[in-house]
Amino acid sequence: MVNKVILIGNVGIDPEVRTLEGGAKVARVRLATTERLFDRQANETKEHTEWHTITLWRGLADVVDRYVRKGTQIYVEGRLRTREWMDKDNNKRYTTEILADVMNLLGRRSDNPASAEGSAPAYGQSAQGYGQSSPAGGYQRPAPQPAAPAASPAPSIPADDPDDLPF
Repeated sequence: MVNKVILIGNVGIDPEVRTLEGGAKVARVRLATTERLFDRQANETKEHTEWHTITLWRGLADVVDRYVRKGTQIYVEGRLRTREWMDKDNNKRYTTEILADVMNLLGRRSDNPASAEGSAPAYGQSAQGYGQSSPAGGYQRPAPQPAAPAASPAPSIPADDPDDLPF
Protein backbone atom coordinates (compact mmCIF):
# COMPACT_ATOMS: atom_id res chain seq x y z
CA MET A 1 0.00 0.00 0.00
CA VAL A 2 1.15 3.50 -0.77
CA ASN A 3 0.34 6.78 0.95
CA LYS A 4 2.47 9.39 -0.80
CA VAL A 5 1.87 13.05 -1.58
CA ILE A 6 4.12 15.28 -3.69
CA LEU A 7 3.37 19.01 -3.82
CA ILE A 8 5.01 22.10 -5.24
CA GLY A 9 3.47 25.37 -4.19
CA ASN A 10 3.79 28.72 -2.49
CA VAL A 11 3.56 29.28 1.25
CA GLY A 12 0.47 31.41 1.92
CA ILE A 13 1.24 32.65 5.44
CA ASP A 14 4.34 32.71 7.63
CA PRO A 15 4.80 29.25 9.17
CA GLU A 16 3.79 28.49 12.75
CA VAL A 17 6.70 26.91 14.63
CA ARG A 18 6.55 25.52 18.17
CA THR A 19 9.02 23.73 20.42
CA LEU A 20 7.53 20.97 22.58
CA GLU A 21 8.52 20.32 26.20
CA GLY A 22 10.91 17.56 25.13
CA GLY A 23 12.72 19.97 22.80
CA ALA A 24 11.31 18.64 19.52
CA LYS A 25 10.30 21.32 17.03
CA VAL A 26 7.11 21.14 14.96
CA ALA A 27 6.10 23.49 12.15
CA ARG A 28 2.83 24.00 10.32
CA VAL A 29 2.87 25.46 6.82
CA ARG A 30 -0.14 26.44 4.68
CA LEU A 31 0.75 25.68 1.06
CA ALA A 32 -1.18 26.80 -2.03
CA THR A 33 -1.10 24.79 -5.25
CA THR A 34 -2.76 26.24 -8.33
CA GLU A 35 -4.03 24.39 -11.42
CA ARG A 36 -4.59 26.31 -14.62
CA LEU A 37 -7.22 24.82 -16.93
CA PHE A 38 -8.26 26.12 -20.34
CA ASP A 39 -12.04 26.33 -20.84
CA ARG A 40 -12.62 25.92 -24.59
CA GLN A 41 -16.25 27.01 -24.47
CA ALA A 42 -15.43 30.28 -22.69
CA ASN A 43 -12.07 30.54 -24.50
CA GLU A 44 -10.30 31.46 -21.26
CA THR A 45 -7.92 30.02 -18.71
CA LYS A 46 -9.37 29.33 -15.29
CA GLU A 47 -7.43 28.77 -12.09
CA HIS A 48 -8.22 26.53 -9.14
CA THR A 49 -6.19 26.95 -5.95
CA GLU A 50 -6.09 24.19 -3.35
CA TRP A 51 -4.79 24.84 0.18
CA HIS A 52 -2.82 22.18 2.06
CA THR A 53 -1.69 21.99 5.68
CA ILE A 54 1.84 20.60 5.97
CA THR A 55 3.29 19.41 9.30
CA LEU A 56 7.06 19.15 9.62
CA TRP A 57 8.96 17.78 12.61
CA ARG A 58 12.41 18.28 14.18
CA GLY A 59 15.12 19.13 11.61
CA LEU A 60 12.68 19.97 8.85
CA ALA A 61 10.81 22.25 11.27
CA ASP A 62 14.09 23.98 12.10
CA VAL A 63 14.80 24.60 8.39
CA VAL A 64 11.26 25.98 7.97
CA ASP A 65 11.79 28.24 10.98
CA ARG A 66 15.02 29.64 9.53
CA TYR A 67 14.28 29.90 5.80
CA VAL A 68 10.57 29.68 4.95
CA ARG A 69 8.24 32.70 4.91
CA LYS A 70 5.04 33.73 3.16
CA GLY A 71 5.68 33.54 -0.59
CA THR A 72 8.47 30.94 -0.45
CA GLN A 73 8.11 28.23 -3.08
CA ILE A 74 8.71 24.73 -1.71
CA TYR A 75 8.62 21.09 -2.77
CA VAL A 76 7.14 18.66 -0.24
CA GLU A 77 6.96 14.86 -0.14
CA GLY A 78 4.95 13.27 2.62
CA ARG A 79 1.97 11.21 3.73
CA LEU A 80 -1.71 12.05 4.19
CA ARG A 81 -2.94 11.87 7.75
CA THR A 82 -6.52 12.48 8.92
CA ARG A 83 -7.18 13.34 12.55
CA GLU A 84 -10.48 13.32 14.41
CA TRP A 85 -11.26 15.73 17.26
CA MET A 86 -14.14 17.26 19.18
CA ASP A 87 -14.77 21.01 18.90
CA LYS A 88 -15.91 23.27 21.75
CA ASP A 89 -19.58 22.45 20.97
CA ASN A 90 -18.83 18.71 21.25
CA ASN A 91 -19.12 18.12 17.48
CA LYS A 92 -16.86 15.55 15.88
CA ARG A 93 -14.48 17.25 13.43
CA TYR A 94 -11.85 15.97 11.01
CA THR A 95 -8.75 17.52 9.51
CA THR A 96 -6.47 16.13 6.82
CA GLU A 97 -2.85 17.21 6.66
CA ILE A 98 0.41 16.14 5.06
CA LEU A 99 3.16 14.83 7.33
CA ALA A 100 6.31 15.86 5.48
CA ASP A 101 9.24 13.50 4.97
CA VAL A 102 11.12 15.73 2.48
CA MET A 103 11.08 19.49 1.96
CA ASN A 104 13.09 21.39 -0.66
CA LEU A 105 13.40 25.13 -1.04
CA LEU A 106 12.70 26.11 -4.64
CA GLY A 107 13.18 29.22 -6.72
CA ARG A 108 16.06 31.65 -6.62
CA ARG A 109 17.43 32.85 -3.31
CA SER A 110 16.50 36.39 -4.27
CA ASP A 111 12.85 35.22 -4.57
CA ASN A 112 12.87 33.84 -1.02
CA PRO A 113 11.62 36.41 1.53
CA ALA A 114 13.72 34.73 4.25
CA SER A 115 16.97 35.06 2.28
CA ALA A 116 17.36 38.66 3.42
CA GLU A 117 17.59 37.43 7.01
CA GLY A 118 20.70 35.35 6.34
CA SER A 119 22.16 33.15 3.70
CA ALA A 120 20.25 29.97 3.10
CA PRO A 121 22.32 26.84 2.53
CA ALA A 122 23.11 25.92 -1.05
CA TYR A 123 20.70 23.47 -2.61
CA GLY A 124 21.76 19.88 -2.14
CA GLN A 125 23.60 20.61 1.10
CA SER A 126 22.45 19.54 4.51
CA ALA A 127 21.77 22.45 6.82
CA GLN A 128 24.01 21.80 9.83
CA GLY A 129 23.11 18.12 10.00
CA TYR A 130 19.33 18.62 9.92
CA GLY A 131 18.88 15.74 7.53
CA GLN A 132 20.33 14.30 4.42
CA SER A 133 20.48 16.06 1.11
CA SER A 134 18.14 14.56 -1.42
CA PRO A 135 19.11 14.01 -5.08
CA ALA A 136 17.04 17.05 -6.11
CA GLY A 137 18.60 19.18 -3.38
CA GLY A 138 17.01 20.39 -0.19
CA TYR A 139 16.38 18.56 3.04
CA GLN A 140 15.14 15.13 3.95
CA ARG A 141 14.05 13.88 7.34
CA PRO A 142 16.85 11.74 8.82
CA ALA A 143 16.28 8.01 9.05
CA PRO A 144 15.09 6.92 12.50
CA GLN A 145 17.98 6.13 14.81
CA PRO A 146 17.71 3.63 17.65
CA ALA A 147 17.55 5.44 20.97
CA ALA A 148 20.49 5.13 23.32
CA PRO A 149 19.60 3.22 26.50
CA ALA A 150 20.00 6.35 28.67
CA ALA A 151 18.09 8.66 26.29
CA SER A 152 14.58 9.68 27.22
CA PRO A 153 11.93 8.87 24.58
CA ALA A 154 10.43 11.60 22.45
CA PRO A 155 7.02 12.77 23.67
CA SER A 156 4.23 10.69 22.21
CA ILE A 157 1.01 12.37 21.19
CA PRO A 158 -2.12 10.23 21.08
CA ALA A 159 -3.84 10.30 17.69
CA ASP A 160 -7.28 10.78 19.23
CA ASP A 161 -6.25 13.83 21.29
CA PRO A 162 -7.91 16.96 19.80
CA ASP A 163 -4.95 19.03 20.92
CA ASP A 164 -2.30 16.67 19.55
CA LEU A 165 -0.47 19.53 17.85
CA PRO A 166 0.45 22.65 19.76
CA PHE A 167 -1.27 25.06 17.33
